[in-house]
Amino acid sequence: MQQKEEPLRARSMGKSELALAYAPELTPHSAVKRLMKWLSINPALMDALRQTHYYPTQKVLIARQVQLIFDYLGEP
Repeated sequence: MQQKEEPLRARSMGKSELALAYAPELTPHSAVKRLMKWLSINPALMDALRQTHYYPTQKVLIARQVQLIFDYLGEP
């Protein structure tokens, strides 16, 4: 019997970890590039992230930022 995988919960995590959750078939670098593209083409999400003091070069996302990404993009 195959065990069900736990859903990813909003917690502080590295940008690579989150990006790979959305695109496990990609390399970490490519997954981050894709995630950053998705963020950049979503102005409402970027505005919400900026209110949490997000900046594009940060390597670790706080739980609130991860939750916002889930809210706008859906959970991986």
